[in-house]
Amino acid sequence: MPFLSRLQVDAPGEEFPFSIPAIRALECGLELHPKVTFLVGENGTGKSTLLEGLADKWGFSKESGNRSKSFGRRSYDTVLAPAMTLTRNSARPMDGFFLRAESFYNFATEMDNLEKEPFCASGYFCYGGKSLHEQSHGESFLTLFLDRFGGHGLYLLDEPEAALSPTRQMAFLVRLHDLVNDFSQFVIATHSPIILAYPEAVIYEFSETGIERVSYRASQPYQVTSRFLKNPEGMLEKLFAD
Repeated sequence: MPFLSRLQVDAPGEEFPFSIPAIRALECGLELHPKVTFLVGENGTGKSTLLEGLADKWGFSKESGNRSKSFGRRSYDTVLAPAMTLTRNSARPMDGFFLRAESFYNFATEMDNLEKEPFCASGYFCYGGKSLHEQSHGESFLTLFLDRFGGHGLYLLDEPEAALSPTRQMAFLVRLHDLVNDFSQFVIATHSPIILAYPEAVIYEFSETGIERVSYRASQPYQVTSRFLKNPEGMLEKLFAD
């Protein structure tokens, strides 16, 4: 059973981010897969905006991290969160995390600050036993997935491939599968055709016309990457000529 089955946005006006077509399309609601839901599309189509709003609504830190706010009455950090309605199921996650690739540095710094607290349990315990700043970018991401994510959780990931090589992206897929089998649910915004290949997931493509559910091979990341790899010389010639 998923922890989160549906989200809906009641847009109060035409101001940003409600001016984004895909965000306005959420007035009709969006069904989430009980295991993995992917959000794909060009930059600026609202994927990260939605994921950040969802994280804020759920109570995660907007910079990356786990629950930092209660479900009770509270102020929101994003404009989208208070306009969002979530359909939760009776099951409650034992773990959770919001990964925002572009602000992961700030999260790593906060872990260093926690480590300096005199009576605080080690902030590094769940991150490979050492500072995330002392690991490469890719290593720190994998450490997060392998050591911090504990299962039976809700995980919201914004471009987890940002620091991962293709080989490490496949390692991430293995960990993703392990966590799904351990009763976890994921919502992931990605541009990676490797990560997007995870089976049985739902893929929503964001565009200037709204949101459409698509198959893996019909998705924009797969189509663009496939065309390029089949004929890189021809694609480069066309790109440079244009």
